[in-house]
Amino acid sequence: MPHAVARLRQDRLARATKPFVARGGGGLRCARCRLALPQCVCPYTPRVNTPVGVCLLMGDIEAIKPSNTGWLIADVVPDTFAFEWSRTAVDARLLSLLADPQWSPVLVFPGEFAPPERVVEQWPNPQPAPHVAAKRPLFVLLDGTWSEARKMFRKSPYLDALPVLSLNPVRASAYRLRRSQRDDHLCTAEVAVLCLEMASEPHAAAVLWAYFDVFSAHYLAAKSKQKLDLGDAAHQALAALMAAQAPSGKPSSV
Repeated sequence: MPHAVARLRQDRLARATKPFVARGGGGLRCARCRLALPQCVCPYTPRVNTPVGVCLLMGDIEAIKPSNTGWLIADVVPDTFAFEWSRTAVDARLLSLLADPQWSPVLVFPGEFAPPERVVEQWPNPQPAPHVAAKRPLFVLLDGTWSEARKMFRKSPYLDALPVLSLNPVRASAYRLRRSQRDDHLCTAEVAVLCLEMASEPHAAAVLWAYFDVFSAHYLAAKSKQKLDLGDAAHQALAALMAAQAPSGKPSSV
């Protein structure tokens, strides 16, 4: 069954008034991973077991861009939800998700843009209320260009009640697929890696990071029409992670 971002992509393409032509890597593309067929990354797609959920609020055409990394999160994290953002309407399913008592949602965004009383630097809350069952963390990520993400943050009143998780990455972005307007701007998959690490899911974080590295190599090889090295460090790292057992004691599946 297609994951949430794939379904959103299908819906968006069905509503398109003209064909979407992706930049670079011309020729036939894999219908699943969106990459040019010679650089298809599907054989390397991992899946992990994690209680963490990710909710992607996506800009207009993010789901159909081959360079979008929210797609990678949905490949790896089973409970990934995806919704298209609109200034004038909100998907009722998104509101239901945010109100679902099994989840503890937090909006991930730079704290400098939020009132101080909303900003947190750790999630889940390290000191839950006594006698209250722990909820599963749900990280809400604004997936789009920096200008789109700021617009989503300002013009989504249904997100105003959520705490804002302000991340402080210690490493620079490794994203090479598109140019960013901010030097400190991480791509969506990199943000999810930090969220998984914060939620004490190091194996899931490491798998997503390695998969992001492999995907980037395949994407750039297609774009530059260069030969792909399937034995490089990125592929070896992902293979080692998927061969190892997850912290739960259950083998991870590809």
